[in-house]
Amino acid sequence: MNILYILLGVALLGLFITVHEFGHFIAARLTGIAVKEYSVGFGPKLLQWRSKKHETLFTLRPIPLGGYCMFYGDETDQANADDPRAFDKAAVWRRMLTVFSGPLMNFVLAFALAVGLMAGYAMVAAQPVFDQVDAGMPAQVAGVQPGDVLLAVDGTPVAIGDAGALTAAIAALPEGGQVTLLLQRGQDELTVPLTPVFDAAEGRARIGVTIRSAAPLPAGMVIPAAWQTCLNASTAILDSLGKLVTTGEGIQDTAGPIGVVQLIAEQTRAGGLEVLLWLAVVISINLGLMNLLPIPGLDGSRLVFMLVETIRRKPVSRKVENAVHLAGFALLMGLMLFFTFQDVGRIIGG
Repeated sequence: MNILYILLGVALLGLFITVHEFGHFIAARLTGIAVKEYSVGFGPKLLQWRSKKHETLFTLRPIPLGGYCMFYGDETDQANADDPRAFDKAAVWRRMLTVFSGPLMNFVLAFALAVGLMAGYAMVAAQPVFDQVDAGMPAQVAGVQPGDVLLAVDGTPVAIGDAGALTAAIAALPEGGQVTLLLQRGQDELTVPLTPVFDAAEGRARIGVTIRSAAPLPAGMVIPAAWQTCLNASTAILDSLGKLVTTGEGIQDTAGPIGVVQLIAEQTRAGGLEVLLWLAVVISINLGLMNLLPIPGLDGSRLVFMLVETIRRKPVSRKVENAVHLAGFALLMGLMLFFTFQDVGRIIGG
């Protein structure tokens, strides 16, 4: 596997996680919650800068597999649990918005990528158009030009998206037979009779044209199509997740970071930018949805605790909540190691 595609996969995975953490960061800033540190990457510090206004430490670290947003007094900063800037001191709605904004940013990123995918690659069926006219062939001799729109063949209208109507009509002609095309060129309609010639190399009669029966998605359809793409991807992910939990279906296909990087590298090498954008949409949505699950250590679990706090009008014991989150984090790290070994086994065995 080309090392450049592997690096691309690593960078993309890091982008998803960094964007997720940026969602927490920007929401905290907007709601007045103090951020102790915002880091891009993991590992030892390479660069650091402290905001004089907010006292936030910004760091750049060498392992590009994401980052983190640390708040005063969270489970990773218990030494500052009594600090007036501590996360728990903020109103519950501010904390809920800050926690939810991480997954939200993954959805926003997915939608932005889907817009790019739809604008750059989505096609819709269109009236067939001649893309190329071969020099010296019957179509060129009869005056057919690239860009001419095919409206009818021998008086029979050609339907939108029907690129095979002309080929079928030519194949049905007797030897030396003539076909009549109705074309649109600009505002004019032209009737063009021509006689196909037999191409011995291809074993069939031809007039020497290449037909395109699809057009780029109209600008007004890009946003709705991107939205529908995200909805379809979300539905498919939730359906797969439901089957995984209820029946175990798909457990053999579950992957960790190494598997995700391998998938991105392999699929991008085979399909190019279009496939990369599609994978990015799906993975970003998947990351957002997974983080909303009520699993200890994930954002969904934190939201559950805050919801309980809202209903009870008092928080759950912070020691209990932190212990649950830390236990969940340890479990997630264990699963990550399991999937990593599984990914390595697949690569070695595959």
